[in-house]
Amino acid sequence: MTTNISLRMDPELKKQAEELFHDLGLNMSTALTMFLRQAVRNQGIPFEVSRTPNADTIEALEESLRQ
Repeated sequence: MTTNISLRMDPELKKQAEELFHDLGLNMSTALTMFLRQAVRNQGIPFEVSRTPNADTIEALEESLRQ
């Protein structure tokens, strides 16, 4: 048994993802199912999520350390 989900995304992102998954021999549904299974298995997002500081932020942090 399966269920349907609906999500909104940028059309260009969808196109690029479909091309990538096609090259990998997958369709969008299978790729998203793989992601969800990994998320459940890991009990979290199955890849690192981080906020990388930009150059201005790094400079401000370094300046605050110098003071």
